[in-house]
Amino acid sequence: MNHESHVQAKAWQEEEALKRFKIISPLLDSEIDGAKRVQMRKALANQNEISTRTVFRYERAYKKEGFAGLKPMNRVKELSQSKRLPKDFDKILDEAIQLKREVPTRSVNQIILILEMEGIAVPGTLKRSTLQEHLYHAGFGKKQMKKYTDAKKSSSKRFCMPNRMMLTQSDIKYGPKLPIGPNGKLVQTYLSAIIDDHSKVILASGFYDHQEKTIVEDTYRKAILQFGFFDKTLVDNGKQFVSKELIDALSRLGIRHIRCKINSAKTKGKIEAYNRFVNAFLAEAKAQKIKTLKELNHFWNIWVEQYYHNKPHEGIKEYYKSHDAEVPEEGITPMQEFKRDARPLKFLDTALVAEAFLHHSKREVDKGACISLYGRKYETHPSLIGAKVEVSYDPMDLGSITISYPGIEPFQAKPLHIHAYCDSKPEIPLSMLPIEPENSRLLLGLEKKHKEALEIKANAISFNSYRKEGSDHV
Repeated sequence: MNHESHVQAKAWQEEEALKRFKIISPLLDSEIDGAKRVQMRKALANQNEISTRTVFRYERAYKKEGFAGLKPMNRVKELSQSKRLPKDFDKILDEAIQLKREVPTRSVNQIILILEMEGIAVPGTLKRSTLQEHLYHAGFGKKQMKKYTDAKKSSSKRFCMPNRMMLTQSDIKYGPKLPIGPNGKLVQTYLSAIIDDHSKVILASGFYDHQEKTIVEDTYRKAILQFGFFDKTLVDNGKQFVSKELIDALSRLGIRHIRCKINSAKTKGKIEAYNRFVNAFLAEAKAQKIKTLKELNHFWNIWVEQYYHNKPHEGIKEYYKSHDAEVPEEGITPMQEFKRDARPLKFLDTALVAEAFLHHSKREVDKGACISLYGRKYETHPSLIGAKVEVSYDPMDLGSITISYPGIEPFQAKPLHIHAYCDSKPEIPLSMLPIEPENSRLLLGLEKKHKEALEIKANAISFNSYRKEGSDHV
C-alpha cells in the first residue's frame, strides 16, 4: 500500500469511527436502566437503518477499546482506478447518476438494465455492488436519497419565535435513581420541563417519581400560573403529551396544542439542547449524593434560577446575529431576554386555571354512600345511594374531590376514615321518607277513566237508535 492510499484509509477509518460514536453516544449515559437501554438501541437502529445487533456491537467495542474500537478494519477502497472497471466507466457512472436523478426511486438493478438496453454498458460487465458503491460516493446512495426525500417533506431549517410566550416546548428526561422506595429501594426519577421558545427561559420544571401523564399536566399548570398565557405549545407524540386531559385543559384556556411530526426530533431542538444542559446538573447531583426527591428539586430549582437563567445563551445570540442585530460581547441570558421583551404578559385567574386542569369522571355511589377513586373511598350523601355522580378532582391532590349531581349543590368529599366505632345511623333525607297518602290516586284515576268510557258507550247507543228510526226515509 502506497503512502497516499494509507492516508486515505486512515481518514476513512476516522470518519467511520466518528459516525459510529454519534450513533451510540445516547447509550453512554451510565444512569440509563436496562429496559430503557434496549428501547434506545432499537430506536437508534431504526434511525440509522442498521440492525440492533450492530448498535450493540459498536457499544461493546467502545466500552472495551474506547474510540479506537469503533474504527473499522483497514481496507483500501479502490474506486474508478480499479482494473476490473470498464475503460469508459466514468461515462457509465455519469449516465447512471442521470438516471437516478430522473427517477430517485430507481433501483441499481433497474439502472444497469437501462444502461445495457441503451448500449451504454456491455451486458454482464457491470456489477450491482460496484455501481451501488460508486453511486453512494457520488452522493446518490439509497440512504442519501432517502434523507433528501424526507427533507422535502419537512423543513429542516431552524426557527425561533420573535417574542416571548408565543410558543413553548416541553419534554421529559430521565433523572437519577433515588432510594425513596419501600425499604430504601431505588426509584427512577423523571424531569418534566416547559421552555419558552424565544427567550429559552424554563417556565416550569420538576422531578417526579413516575412518568405518568399527570406530571406533564402539573408542569403546564405551574407554568401558566407563574408566567401566564402562551399562544401555543409544541410537543412530541409521547402518550403523556397527547393525553385527552392535557389537550382539553389547554383548549379551555385557549392554548393551541401542536404535535411534532413523527421522526422529526430536530423540530424540538431547543428543548433537546436544554436536556444536554441538564446532564451537567445530574453530574453535580450525583456528586452531592442526593437522597430524597425534595432535596433533588431543591438543588434543581437553585441550578435553574442561579445558573441556567443567568448564563449567556448561544441560541439567543445566534438569533439576533441572523437578523443583523448587535449583541453585547458578554451575550444575553435567558432571563434578560425574557424581561426585556416588549410583549405584555397575560395572567389568567387562578380559579380558571385550576378548573381547566381538573379531571372529570362518573362514579356510582354504593350502599354505604361512598364512591371509589384511584383505590380510595370517599364519603358522599345518603341521598345519592345508587346514583351516578360526576366527580371533579385534581390528580396531583386527592385530599378533596368535588361531587356534582342534578338538583343538588356541588359539594366537597373527603377520603373515608374508618373509626373504632360505627357512626350513628344517618338520617334518611326528607326526599326519601314515605308519607301518609290522603287517597289512592291510582284508583281515583281508574274511576275517572271508567266514567268517561261509560259516557262514550251511552252516546253510541243513542246514535244507533236514531239511525234505525230514519231507515225508511232514503
